[in-house]
Amino acid sequence: MSETTYTLDHVDLTIIRLMQENARINNADIARELGMAPSAVLERVKKLEQKQVILQYNAKINPAAVNQKLLSFIFIKAADGIGCATTGQALAAIPEVQEVHDIAGDDGYLVKVRTADASALVELMRNSFAKIPNIISTRTTIVLETVKEQQQVLIPQN
Repeated sequence: MSETTYTLDHVDLTIIRLMQENARINNADIARELGMAPSAVLERVKKLEQKQVILQYNAKINPAAVNQKLLSFIFIKAADGIGCATTGQALAAIPEVQEVHDIAGDDGYLVKVRTADASALVELMRNSFAKIPNIISTRTTIVLETVKEQQQVLIPQN
């Protein structure tokens, strides 16, 4: 993700804070909170989407409800040169991979993976990761318990 400077005023920050807390909030409720017309809020939201401040809207699903009970983080050492995204793109194309991070240090990538169980993780490693030619080695950390997990970012109070 490239560095971009965003100019957000108090109204923008309030809108994104409210929407991050509840993506289903409607423009009328945001307008009431801000003392604005719903049409003005709609225009602001569209601009925030166009400027890629708001990237998408999702529902948070309980992984256990869809039999994705095992959470793992995998450090991957790859033969890619600096700035080459071939391995990262190949990892991102795997459905069980939730996040791919190009990281500093000995390992080139850190990926977050959800699978049903340990045997499904082994199958994923054998059938998907093993087919990516630039992967030199992996180190896997299995999560025993999640104390906190969130996607929300800290939005300034301005």
